[in-house]
Amino acid sequence: MSTIEHTRTDSDLPARALRAIPGGVNSGQRRVSGLEQTIVTATDGATFTDGEGRTYVDFHSAFGPPLLGHNDPDVDRAVAETSKRLDLMGVAVTPVEVELAEEVIDAIPSVEQVILTSTGSEATFHALRLARAVTGRRHVIKFQGCYHGWHDAVSTNIISAADKLGQKDPVSDGILPEVLDATIVCQFNDLASVEAALEQHDVAAIIVEPIPHNIGAVLPRPGFHAGLRELATRHGALLVFDEVITGFRHAVGGWQTIEQITPDLTTLGKAMANGYPVAALGGRADLLGELSSNPGGRVFFAGTYNGHPAMAAAALATIRKLRSEPVHEHVFALGKRIRSELTALYARLGVPVVVSGYGSVFVTYFQDGPVDHYGDLLRNDAELFVGYRQELLREGVFELPLNLKRSCVSYAHTDAHVDRLLTATEAAVTRALARRG
Repeated sequence: MSTIEHTRTDSDLPARALRAIPGGVNSGQRRVSGLEQTIVTATDGATFTDGEGRTYVDFHSAFGPPLLGHNDPDVDRAVAETSKRLDLMGVAVTPVEVELAEEVIDAIPSVEQVILTSTGSEATFHALRLARAVTGRRHVIKFQGCYHGWHDAVSTNIISAADKLGQKDPVSDGILPEVLDATIVCQFNDLASVEAALEQHDVAAIIVEPIPHNIGAVLPRPGFHAGLRELATRHGALLVFDEVITGFRHAVGGWQTIEQITPDLTTLGKAMANGYPVAALGGRADLLGELSSNPGGRVFFAGTYNGHPAMAAAALATIRKLRSEPVHEHVFALGKRIRSELTALYARLGVPVVVSGYGSVFVTYFQDGPVDHYGDLLRNDAELFVGYRQELLREGVFELPLNLKRSCVSYAHTDAHVDRLLTATEAAVTRALARRG
């Protein structure tokens, strides 16, 4: 637990937030049951503190970016030191941008060149625009349950109701139907559906989360990604690995180095900079050379904040720490322990579950297996999933109370934090079950 003292915030702050900000928060996913009036006043390592002075062990970890833990001193120091001598110019390039690009290229074998953006959504947007430009084709393939950001081409068929499977299921109003018509939705772990789509449409790109972490942790079947690589090559489509979540968290070189798959393009973000807003698009040099940052490039690429020196410094410091310290060994060991002991805990309680995850990621689905694709998750007991996480708040432990969301371990977490998670989970699940009789 943190030893830092925190004072309570103005009790009127939640009401002020509602008056000044739509819904009181700056992202739709932040207003979830049990947190409507929460004001976060401090973060520290594996914990955060709210406006009432209560400190929680944080296993949500901001959807995953702070792999090193909140406020990592080495990353924060790099940002502060860079900010003393470099600010945003909007022209030319700075030394830290070059160093970061070289570090990413050295870390990820498939990346011959890399260009920076501010968010993962921007990175996937540019990847698909680039794929359409270089192939001259219209359609893209994504997978049910996978999330690739907020832009129209991919904002569909994420967490869908049962009656929406097999149909277009956009997450928002305001998306042009003709944009959605150019997006083909296939089933994860089902190569036959991908092959059929490639044979029927002019596909520019297949974009995939190597593990669909937006719906927890649905693991790829052996050979699935190798099959995507073969199909993309055979049909002249580009293979885009969206490693915004899996990149750096599961391995410095991304999931592609775990399976030895070579995508054409890779998108990165989140754990890349331990929570600072920077992301990247990398891949084959002949493809990246078509961007307008390169003389003669015909695919427009811009962004005032691209390559902001302080953000690039955060990413550089993060990657170097991941490569020099036993970060992955630590978080993998804790993740393995959590998954194993949660499985035993639920068996003792007589609650049927599938405890899934990889490395530092874990999630408990309240259902019988198997879990191979999104359709399997329709059996998950969403009421219990959300209910026990709401009860966890009373135990001083935080996992996001939103159906299917994954939880994460950071370098700042310890075995003592895991002990607390396990004790809190048993108490929370017991209360959630008793509450509904």
